[in-house]
Amino acid sequence: MNCKMKINLVLSFIMLISFSEISSQNLTRKQYITKYSSLAVKQMRQYKIPASITLAQGILESNNGNSKLAVKANNHFGIKCHGWEGKKIFEDDDKKNECFRKYKSPLESFKDHSLFLNKYSRYAFLFDYKITDYKSWARGLKKAGYATNKKYPELLIKIIEDNKLNIYDDKDVEIELISRIRNIYMHPNRIKYVKSENQDTYMTIAKNLKIKLWQLQKYNDSKETNILAEGTIVFIQPKRKKGKVKIHTYNKNESLISISQFYGVKLKSLKKRNDLILKKGLNNGDKLRLR
Repeated sequence: MNCKMKINLVLSFIMLISFSEISSQNLTRKQYITKYSSLAVKQMRQYKIPASITLAQGILESNNGNSKLAVKANNHFGIKCHGWEGKKIFEDDDKKNECFRKYKSPLESFKDHSLFLNKYSRYAFLFDYKITDYKSWARGLKKAGYATNKKYPELLIKIIEDNKLNIYDDKDVEIELISRIRNIYMHPNRIKYVKSENQDTYMTIAKNLKIKLWQLQKYNDSKETNILAEGTIVFIQPKRKKGKVKIHTYNKNESLISISQFYGVKLKSLKKRNDLILKKGLNNGDKLRLR
């Protein structure tokens, strides 16, 4: 097998992994909790709404993130327009062609849910309940008119108790819980990595996984302190000295660090292996050795 064929195979493998992750929308309840529990806890810290309630409402209203509103509009809580000035989507609900809010991301939906409950006076009494009293919160939401379903409180309580969501309301263990639910992937070059989530930095990921910040930065050849783009690959183990393929054809839109991250090869090794060509200056079509 020649080098070009090997490169294509590796690229196809990586693209297949990425495509399967992106295209999969049939989340299980467990996957939904894993994916969004950290957002619920962050909302609880800022807006004093039990994380268990936020998660249970998201699960119920969005059918584990699989409803049309969640998929097409990132609307996880079925919040209708009510004077909304942002983007909108129209779906049948109690009536035909009703107006619902459309968000750029699930984070916006979770935040707007918190703001929604804080904004309207009819929900004010809920905040008199203890943050661990999810049963009163569930019954109070129905009393305040959040949903028309008479069994809404019982449905929320059952979701919370069946999935032990109330553990996310305990401030003493929430950091540990969030750490356990971050997905860990395996790069084709046999290196473990995670993907950055909303508002992630190397610092938050390091704390999250109990890795020293300097180690994480070293693994990724970076001292970046700003917020990472969502979905950025962050290695949690040292990269390899060699790549799975021998040669990479350079494109002027690339950087050495992006090539290093893509193939899971240490930046120092990449530079050392291509010392002569780097001294001359890289040009489109130059061949970089990976092993």
